[in-house]
Amino acid sequence: MTLHYDGSRFLGWQLQPGGRTVQGEMEAVILRLTGLRRPVVAAGRTDRGVHATGQVAAVTLPARWTAPELHGAMNALLPKDIWIESVEPAPEGFHPRIDALARSYRYQLGLSTSALSPFHRPWCWPLAREVDPEMLHRTASLIPGESSFKAFAKAGQEKRGDRCRVREARWLPWGELGWTFHITANRFLHHMVRYLVGTMVEVARRRRPLEEVQELLSDPSTRLVTSPPAPPEGLFLHRVHYPEDGSELD
Repeated sequence: MTLHYDGSRFLGWQLQPGGRTVQGEMEAVILRLTGLRRPVVAAGRTDRGVHATGQVAAVTLPARWTAPELHGAMNALLPKDIWIESVEPAPEGFHPRIDALARSYRYQLGLSTSALSPFHRPWCWPLAREVDPEMLHRTASLIPGESSFKAFAKAGQEKRGDRCRVREARWLPWGELGWTFHITANRFLHHMVRYLVGTMVEVARRRRPLEEVQELLSDPSTRLVTSPPAPPEGLFLHRVHYPEDGSELD
């Protein structure tokens, strides 16, 4: 299943006791439809307040459920802040997280005062201030390639290390509202995109030098620290890449 959700009222993807989560809503609908308690496994565990326009999730159901039937039935019962874009049969043994080659995230930065509108504010960082676009681009250009992102993570992954291979990192215009940061990598650490965006914005506001970002990326033992992370409201899991869709990393 490829799904979209507005993360504003969720504690994140993963099941949590006493809290509303995307996984919890998905599994409740599966139970209602089939009478079976089946885990719905996602490609990535988005955090509280983070959105998705390309999350991939899988569930194992009896063969009598066809993809079109499941698609229609689930969209009829899911709450309005979750929408399934498509459903298709998966190969035997498919795992949406383990089989993924890369993930793409988008981050929306609102610089215009229009970003403060209630029709934009819930899905961006409504900074509503000027930044230097050239510095945004220059800072983003330092990110692609393989680096340690230890400094840009709330928590590490001891078994897998802190190195990530970034294929794309660039800022593109977000209409007249501001800029959107596009990043694709083979893996992401906890809060990594938000720390990157928060630090890039500080550079673009001339609050810290560009050279510090270079040091943060090249020296895992540096005493420098990142800027505070950007708020979760602007972050979207945009796409998950698999071998069969030709998304091999360079």
